[in-house]
Amino acid sequence: MLLNKKVGVFLNLVHCRFKLYLSVMFQKHGYDITPEQFLVLDALWDFGVQSQQEIAEKIMKDKNSVTKLIDGLEKKNYLIRESYQRDRRQNQIRLTRQGNEIKDGVTKVAIKATDQIIRDITKEEMDIFLRVIYKMMDNMKLENENMPEFSV
Repeated sequence: MLLNKKVGVFLNLVHCRFKLYLSVMFQKHGYDITPEQFLVLDALWDFGVQSQQEIAEKIMKDKNSVTKLIDGLEKKNYLIRESYQRDRRQNQIRLTRQGNEIKDGVTKVAIKATDQIIRDITKEEMDIFLRVIYKMMDNMKLENENMPEFSV
């Protein structure tokens, strides 16, 4: 297989496998959320009440995908939409009590799952991996796109 093809195939496989693994870990520990829903919750835990657009930018997903994620989390009573008083066309997304209550447990599961995934990988290997992945992201930057800053 050509190296270029391997890169695409393996990036996709690792991404899909990561999401599956994290989903299974969340379910195993009693949390009915997906990895993508976790990203929405995590953005709200870190930055507080936000618009759907702000969440979409933080988790690097399109607004329509974020709308579906928010719909699912709202049905599970983890968050609510509120009209934005300055602009009624926008919604502000706010965590519910239940959404705040799962923060520590869900975060602990996500950290343990990630620790399991990267076990037996040295810090030096992880630093190289992260630098290479960031370079790949930078190489895929679209015109006028702002890439988030990551430190290795």
